[in-house]
Formats: sequence, C-alpha cells, structure tokens
Amino acid sequence: MTKPRILVTRAVFPDVVERLKQYFDVEANPEDAIYTKAELIAKLQDKDGVYTTPSTGMSEDVIQACPRLKAICNMAVGFNNIDVAAATRAGIMVTNTPDVLNETTADFAWALLLSTARRVTESEHYLRAGQWQKWRYDTLLGMDIHGATLGILGMGRIGQAIARRSMGFDMRVIYHNRSRLDEQREARANNARYVGKEELLRTADHLILALPYSPEVHHTIGAAELAMMKPSATLINIARGGIVDDAALIVALKANRLAAAGLDVFENEPAFDPGFLDLSNVVLTPHIASASEPTRRAMADCAAANLIAALTGATPPNILNPEVTSKV
Repeated sequence: MTKPRILVTRAVFPDVVERLKQYFDVEANPEDAIYTKAELIAKLQDKDGVYTTPSTGMSEDVIQACPRLKAICNMAVGFNNIDVAAATRAGIMVTNTPDVLNETTADFAWALLLSTARRVTESEHYLRAGQWQKWRYDTLLGMDIHGATLGILGMGRIGQAIARRSMGFDMRVIYHNRSRLDEQREARANNARYVGKEELLRTADHLILALPYSPEVHHTIGAAELAMMKPSATLINIARGGIVDDAALIVALKANRLAAAGLDVFENEPAFDPGFLDLSNVVLTPHIASASEPTRRAMADCAAANLIAALTGATPPNILNPEVTSKV
C-alpha cells in the first residue's frame, strides 16, 4: 500500500522526521530553506499533508491551489499563519500544539520582565563598553518587581501560568480577557482580579501581553493605549507581533512616556523596525519564548502525532476545526 506523502516545511529534529517516515513518504527540508509561495504550492501538489511552522504561510490562495491536501499540522500553539476558515471550506484538518509550551513560555515572560525592569541588557552593554568606573547611587536605576501590580492582557493558559509565578514576588495581579475566569482559576492565579482594559493599562506597573493574535486584536496596544500607561511602567510582549503598534511603541520609548519594553515578537518578523536598535530601554529577543530543548521537542512530537492521526483515519488530538472529518 502506498504511503501518504507529506512535506515538512522547515528543519526539525531528525528523530521526528524518522518517526514520520514510518508512516509517510516524507519530503523534508534539512537545509531549512524558506519557501516562496510559488515554491510551497509546487511542493504541495502531490502531498496529502503538511507539517508547518509559524513561518509557513498557508493562506487561502495556497490552500485553494493544493486540492490534494488533507491535513495542515502546525508546530506552534499560534496558528495565525493558517487560514483555518479556508482550510475548513476545503475539508482540510488543521491542528496546533497547545499546552506543551505553557510553562516554558511563562518562564520566559518572567525572564523578559526581570531583564526589562532591572535594565539587565543595558547594564551588560554598559559594563562591556568599559563605562563602569565607579559606584554611583543613581547608576542604572530600574523598577521593582516585588510588591508591584502585574497586569496581564490575555488570561489563557499562558497568562494564568505567568500569574502563578507572581506569588513569589508578592505582587497584585489584575487582568483583562475576553471573558472572566471562574473564581477557582482566579484564586490559583494569585487571586487575579478582572478589570476593564482601560483600568488595566492605567494601573499596571508591569504589563504582559499573552493573548493570541487575530485580525481583531491587531494594534490592540497603540499610541492611545500607550499614553494611558504609567511613565514608570514596563511592557512585555511574548504573544505575537502585530498586537503592538511597533512604530507607536518606539515613539513612546524615545519620549520616555514608558519606562521600558521587553519584546520577543515583532511586526513582520524576522524583519523588524530598526528604530528599536537605537533605544537603550528595550530588551529584544528573536521569538524564543518556547525555546527550551524539552519544550521544542514536545512541540515537534505533538505536531507529528497530530499529522499521523489525521492521515491514518483518526481524529487528531489538537484539531482546530473538528467539523472536518478524515478523508482517509
């Protein structure tokens, strides 16, 4: 019996590719080439499934041009690189990798928060440049974390994991979400208090963004929202680029209308606004919030399990459009 054919669009752990080869005829990409849209469409013409990462754009025109596809399995919790509605219309199952990265991403949110509030990156540059000549009372003063008010915009699994970590810093937690959590989950999240978006912006000493991207939340944090925040506040984005208006953020940071920002994601990444490079009050990382080896392996394995299920007649454990049934 002929094996289903799949494309793995980016380099991934070799043992995961070997696992997939037990079930499929695999076209892998160990060179980690970034396919153009035309190249992607050409490669998918004879494929039953595709193993994607956030850099693989599965737009409506790509989906329409690949009628043989039965499954798109994304190695990420986010899926804004995939037009799920178009895939559903085409009868293509779409999956993601939720839960396996919650704790690691929450850890990294705290790494960014601490680095940003306490000016760790700026301090290292200062030291390496030979500027540290003597102790002064006002050298690189930052903002305290302990006892401060932590604001979280987006209180899903990752947001709740971030809030739980705040207990050790004796922080007050406020949050805004599409819907309020139940009392038990609020209690576990350091007695987090639900507030309106404006109160969140005006009250938080440190604001962490942890909401999924969709067109509806594009530039949720823009010039008007930044103007509501305390000049002493920090803003941390470990969610998705596009949620923040990067150009407006640069203006606010330059004018010291915001103390500092820590950013793991950007609009149009891996390209990003070069204006950030001129600022000392911003910590920049290249979308690595989930980048621990155990977590990235768990994500890769989860995506593989979804694809194996989708193309062997089972329901994938993390299907995003369950109304689509297997075509196998």
